Amino acid sequence: MVMSSARNSSASRRVSGVSSRSQLDTNDFHPFSSPLSLPSTPLFGTDGIRGCVGKLLTAPLAMQVGFWAGRVLSDRATTAGPIVLGQDSRNSGNMLGMALSAGLTAAGLDVWNIGLCPTPGVAYLACHSEAIGGVMISASHNPPEDNGIKFFGANGTKLSCAMQEAIEAGVRGKLPQLTSLPIWGQHHHRPELVKIYADSLSRPLLPEVDFRGLKIVLDLAWGAAANLAPQIFEAMGADVICLHDRPDGDRINVNCGSTHLEPLRCAVLEHQADMGFAFDGDADRVLAVDNLGRPVDGDYILYLWGSALQESGQLPNNEIITTVMANLGFERAWEARGGRLVRTAVGDRHVHAAMEQKGATLGGEQSGHVICSHYGIGGDGVLTALHLASLVRRNNVPLSDAIDNSFQTYPQLLVNVRVEDRHARMNWKKCEALKEEIARAQVAMGDRGRVLVRASGTEPVIRVMVEAATSELARHWSETLVTAVEYHLAS
Repeated sequence: MVMSSARNSSASRRVSGVSSRSQLDTNDFHPFSSPLSLPSTPLFGTDGIRGCVGKLLTAPLAMQVGFWAGRVLSDRATTAGPIVLGQDSRNSGNMLGMALSAGLTAAGLDVWNIGLCPTPGVAYLACHSEAIGGVMISASHNPPEDNGIKFFGANGTKLSCAMQEAIEAGVRGKLPQLTSLPIWGQHHHRPELVKIYADSLSRPLLPEVDFRGLKIVLDLAWGAAANLAPQIFEAMGADVICLHDRPDGDRINVNCGSTHLEPLRCAVLEHQADMGFAFDGDADRVLAVDNLGRPVDGDYILYLWGSALQESGQLPNNEIITTVMANLGFERAWEARGGRLVRTAVGDRHVHAAMEQKGATLGGEQSGHVICSHYGIGGDGVLTALHLASLVRRNNVPLSDAIDNSFQTYPQLLVNVRVEDRHARMNWKKCEALKEEIARAQVAMGDRGRVLVRASGTEPVIRVMVEAATSELARHWSETLVTAVEYHLAS
């Protein structure tokens, strides 16, 4: 349990999570009532609110989002408590953080600002403290000019769609105004809380597992795990080589991290390392490189971790939850082990929901979001990297051998087509000409392949994925569908 610092006098007057109000009544009081220029499409995507800073994301918007999130979280809380606030290294993080804190404190909530921290650290502290929720300022793997806001409930999971819709309704002026002045909350700097999260990552592995004798390369992407991840791996005995290992808001995710594995691959080969791990900007995902320099994506991580859990009797119904992006080779290999793969829509929110519904303990995405409920409550890149390294240590075989003995992937091509028009992007399914091209591809490939086209919820792109029995088939239909998207939506 995380203990609170000395509480301000307003906190003692809160009842059932709702701030008590002063006796100074006003008519239709709203501290942030200036109109905003908002898109007609929903603010919340698959992973919170995300966009270019200065365009979609501004300080006035962040203040209103903070205020209405404070009201929604307070109204649904069963006890009083603060909000945990963290951020990655982006230059816009401080601006958005101060604006969010202004909104949250205006709603009567205290804010615990923990500073630079991976997204799962905010989720962990929200769950394992007296907090009633958390908020992370990050655009994950997006470029430096973007940023985002994502909220967590008191249980450490992302807010439900209903709660996000309620926050957005407030921002859009569709909720009742206040009729009295709230007691203001206070802003507290609590960076020491990050160590509590860091200790929780290695504690389940100690003292049985140590990494002495392992040489591990970490690509920190100039982001949220730059300070934390090397300390944990070194404390467990690994010989650590670091890339992009300072918080740098100008360079976060730029040609590095989980979306650009080439620097990691080169470093693993140059240093003859046992493995390498690449995180994204907020470290809620990780991809790996084996000792031969080959990429190890989320499908392989799920297969290897799932196999270990299956063998130890810790995988209910031998079931793994993943998304529609998972490779067919993974699915068929897992079925050959007597397991079952359950697919959801893209997004760790959908994976987590299916895990809860089915009582599953392992799930994740090809992109490197992995959730193991034995050890965490959401996707956590550092936690996943620690456990994959521990599998290599326990099995005493190179990671490359484990990969060779797992499965062979089907050729899969994923192309991001930039579509700046948000309305066209989010409503692409109304484009009949594009739908006809997709249907033609599906009919032509039959059971030899599949197509997935979707609008990204985090970037201004349409993602086109084609998977087929041969590289030639995948390449042909990928090029055909990308051309169709560019012609009908991007022109």
